[in-house]
Amino acid sequence: MRQEVTNFARFYASFNLLPYNGDREEFKKSIVLQYTWNRTDSLKEMTRKEYDECCAALEKISGRKDELKKKRSVCLKLMQQLGIDTTDWARINDFCMNPRIAGKPFARISPDGLEALAVKLRSIRRKGGLKPRDEKTIPESGKVAYVFIDPNAPKC
Repeated sequence: MRQEVTNFARFYASFNLLPYNGDREEFKKSIVLQYTWNRTDSLKEMTRKEYDECCAALEKISGRKDELKKKRSVCLKLMQQLGIDTTDWARINDFCMNPRIAGKPFARISPDGLEALAVKLRSIRRKGGLKPRDEKTIPESGKVAYVFIDPNAPKC
């Protein structure tokens, strides 16, 4: 059987937040057994569906999902105050992709990264907000460009 899950970071991010006295390895095996219906105690042998269900439950138990939701909400509110259209995910991602902001799409920012982003956004707001773009650098919208394709051109 081919291994369906190769990155276990999501599992361990929530698993490490759970309080437990005793052998952590045995605790992990018992959780995996529970979500594979006693088929296996190895994370590597879990199907994608089993792994996703297990991680979702661990995130709910550990409170990680609620924490992430709250931090994302704070960052989106701060972006909105800076004048970024938070109804357009493309604009949010473009803003976050800037290396000076986060350097990655909004959905890929970790909880610690969201805290750092919130600090940066508050700092930007405190210093007067985002600078408006020069009229020369704003691309003109509403114009149409035509590309003529020769029907007799050789095909690749």
